[in-house]
Amino acid sequence: MAIKPAYVKKTGNLLLERYPDAFTTDFEQNKDSVTKLTNVESKGVRNRIAGYVTRKKSSAQATA
Repeated sequence: MAIKPAYVKKTGNLLLERYPDAFTTDFEQNKDSVTKLTNVESKGVRNRIAGYVTRKKSSAQATA
């Protein structure tokens, strides 16, 4: 698995701080949330951010 670029981590963490209830452990729902909350035009970047947020939410649930 590759290391995520800084812009993916920064954007993902910023979205999680500002809109914690907008994201879940479901990737498809997170894709829609990223589309609504950002102006990212690239499908690949949107998916990377949504995947990063999904992993963060999943790992947070597993440790809680």
